[in-house]
Amino acid sequence: MGFRRWSYLVFLSCAALTRSVQIPIQVPTPPPNFKSTMPDIWDFNATPSLNSTSHFIFDTVGSLAQQWTNTRYRNGHTVVPGTVPVGTLLYHGTDQPEVPTEPDWIATDPDHSYVFCRTSSASGNSGCWHLTLVVTRPLRVLYFDGSSAAKMQGGPMDSQDITVWGQVKPEWTWNERKRINDLCEWGRKFGLDGFMRMEVDFEIMLCDFANGVEVVSHLNLDPGKDAHPGDPEPELLSSLFLSPTYVLQYRSIEAGRWHNTYPGETRVKLDLSRLISFYDTNLFPSLVFARFGQERWKHRLQELNTVDLKTFQARLLEILKQSDHAGSGVDWSTLIHVVVNRYAERLEILHHLLNTTSTAQHAKRAQGHLRSMVVQHILYTSMPSSESTNYSWAAPVYEDCATTHTRYISSAPSLSVRMSKSESLILHSIQEVSKEICRVVVGMWAGGVEL
Repeated sequence: MGFRRWSYLVFLSCAALTRSVQIPIQVPTPPPNFKSTMPDIWDFNATPSLNSTSHFIFDTVGSLAQQWTNTRYRNGHTVVPGTVPVGTLLYHGTDQPEVPTEPDWIATDPDHSYVFCRTSSASGNSGCWHLTLVVTRPLRVLYFDGSSAAKMQGGPMDSQDITVWGQVKPEWTWNERKRINDLCEWGRKFGLDGFMRMEVDFEIMLCDFANGVEVVSHLNLDPGKDAHPGDPEPELLSSLFLSPTYVLQYRSIEAGRWHNTYPGETRVKLDLSRLISFYDTNLFPSLVFARFGQERWKHRLQELNTVDLKTFQARLLEILKQSDHAGSGVDWSTLIHVVVNRYAERLEILHHLLNTTSTAQHAKRAQGHLRSMVVQHILYTSMPSSESTNYSWAAPVYEDCATTHTRYISSAPSLSVRMSKSESLILHSIQEVSKEICRVVVGMWAGGVEL
């Protein structure tokens, strides 16, 4: 099987991964002379189902609370409980000198909240007010992924609409006051303190400013009309003829960029053991047909049928009643990024090698690159024989490559008994993504060996 035949599959495998900073995790190693016990599963011709969403689950879980991916794929499909730890600072900008007595929005970065620090005739045009709060007990929040604070139609607010109103309400896209009031009223029975969302930066819709937070400072500030950015941006910004107002907005965007990639916004601790994904086809089969053939950024939740809506509501009730962080203890986010860091850049390089001029030298380079990606899984006895077909001699390499990061987790009874439904979903996504990467990479390497 030639290299060119695999190049598109490499591209698809590469597209499922994102760059990030690696955090190592200990994983079990196979015993000497490891042999496959389920050879039929490791057929190089067995491709994933067209309706598989494992790669979407893998990527969304690996991208939670990260600015860039949730900007690119703005229509969120994940709802996750989380907590804001004691001692965390949160910020609120306004034109009012009083602490809010109704639900309102707070930012995780002061650059973001300061954009809303405005003067008004009601306050006598005497500057703006900037409130800094500190968390005094863990705040319980519910996080909606995607660009869930972007006031726009087309999907970013679908998961919120379904959560609080039971259906997508495009006519209420700009009715943020109704949204926050209804969410807080709905969340009160579950003990939720707020809801985490993202636009240019992350924010929390805080339901009660007198419960779980205390005022650190409440300052009457200059509203920023004479503000200037620090070096080296002034020359750049002045050359673009940007006003001070836009400079301040730039600072808000800049603060959001700090959370562009993994680990993202870390001041809210998400509990992945209680995650709900609308890419879970077992829970939400009505969405499978709706997104078939659609680009990912067009995936919506508006086609969720009545049966699946009831399933979502029941599942949400279930996870909100569960204890915080009561799962297996596996660090799923780190594990996903171990896989990402192992393969993402290497697959990009492989895709480049396969799409350069086809010469014998390029083929040797590609084969060397492939071997280096799987060398830790190549058994001493892994070599073609006259009796092997469809690279069956390489099946043990394929299996070890695909299962090395999850073999212990999926087989240990002590973990299985504690693993939540959400964790099983995440585990399956890691298994399926790892399997497809290894099917393609090991298959290409085996094809090169047989040439």
